[in-house]
Amino acid sequence: MSARTLFDKVWDLHTVGILPSGQTQLFIGLHLIHEVTSPQAFAMLRERGLKVLYPDRTVATVDHIVPTDNQVRPFVDVLAEEMMQYLEKSCKEHGIRFYNIGSGSQGIVHVIAPELGLTQPGMTIACGDSHTSTHGAFGAIAFGIGTSQVRDVLASQTLALSKLKVRKIEVNGKLPPGVYAKDVILHIIRTLGVKGGVGYAYEFAGTTFEQMSMEERMTVCNMAIEGGARCGYVNPDQVTFEYLKGRDFAPKGEDWDKAVEWWTSIRSDEDAVYDDVVTFEAAEIAPTVTWGITPGQGIAINEVVPIPDTLPDSEKAIAQEAYSYMHLNPGAPIQGTKVDVCFIGSCTNGRISDLREAAKFAKGKRVAEGVKAFVVPGSERVKQEAEAEGLDKIFQEAGFEWREPGCSMCLAMNPDKLQGSQLSASSSNRNFKGRQGSATGRTLLMSPAMVVAAAVKGEVFDVRELL
Repeated sequence: MSARTLFDKVWDLHTVGILPSGQTQLFIGLHLIHEVTSPQAFAMLRERGLKVLYPDRTVATVDHIVPTDNQVRPFVDVLAEEMMQYLEKSCKEHGIRFYNIGSGSQGIVHVIAPELGLTQPGMTIACGDSHTSTHGAFGAIAFGIGTSQVRDVLASQTLALSKLKVRKIEVNGKLPPGVYAKDVILHIIRTLGVKGGVGYAYEFAGTTFEQMSMEERMTVCNMAIEGGARCGYVNPDQVTFEYLKGRDFAPKGEDWDKAVEWWTSIRSDEDAVYDDVVTFEAAEIAPTVTWGITPGQGIAINEVVPIPDTLPDSEKAIAQEAYSYMHLNPGAPIQGTKVDVCFIGSCTNGRISDLREAAKFAKGKRVAEGVKAFVVPGSERVKQEAEAEGLDKIFQEAGFEWREPGCSMCLAMNPDKLQGSQLSASSSNRNFKGRQGSATGRTLLMSPAMVVAAAVKGEVFDVRELL
């Protein structure tokens, strides 16, 4: 058999058949659900008198609408409480494993599945959430899906999908101090564009990714979707295996040895052929901040907001829209831009390693006057671990609020929202208009360390100057 990529191997192993449309009917090994995209899907099953085909392959949690300041039930938000109750009822009715608030394992769906060991190499994974690409960090093929597709997976454990091309994105070298996985993916999206990955799966390769921890790889894969790719992945290796070993759902004993052998076999072959290959040098990547209204509108901290004449014609209209919405002037430095709110959390950067790194910069510092800063752990386990290490105290002493787990101000389907035209320094993944809960609110994406720098200075600031 000719040399193949991991994507090809996993796709072929999960192919049930080819549909008349030419699409593949793909078996889904793990289906993750939450309270926002599943109620309508469960309602569709009820209307058709259908059951969940494989409840043991479905895992639920709550994350999007849960408040992070006060989680006492019933929630103040009536709609949020209704969604909670509907998911609780549906999971009970269909026998689905449910990690509810207070279970000890509740949290953002893309944080809890890896930390529980549910996410494993060679899997196909689906979830009614855009950032399902996160799980590709383990060498899984993971897709964000819509509500009607959530219904399809619940009822049939399969999806109808068109096979993707594969682009290898190679980054080599050691990242400079103050530069993180978040900067790497923002730099890639800036270079290739938000539509550059349409029709592709991104394989992240090269020595930079090999040196990254699993949580850093998750940050990169999480935002593959922001570059237009349907999914992104890293080939499994020793880093992957060490992360998974001993976790709740990881194989044990002899099964572990067999699993590692198989996981190793699904890596892309050395001479695999790709549809496209793009290379970057780690040394050329700087702390990166978005200035506009798409994740592709990013610049290095020491650069200025682009001047229209320097942009390709295809980008001028969206840039003009961004200048107007963001109240930023072309040619102005991004460093020094005043911030109102600083948010650390989300499925991109709400893991324990993110909080540890942020705490290093927060220790002994103080949030600038007039800035609201808060830290939202990605899961109950992350919160517990952070508190055991005293990270909560470091943040609180610096003037940050310490919250309960949830999606929080990533998309603001909960009480955590920007007010008016506040400007937010955010460690999340999207800077679209109105994304953080206010129709005129503005978002600058950056690494958690950069968010701390912004919080203590009261303005966008180069974290390298705090090192």
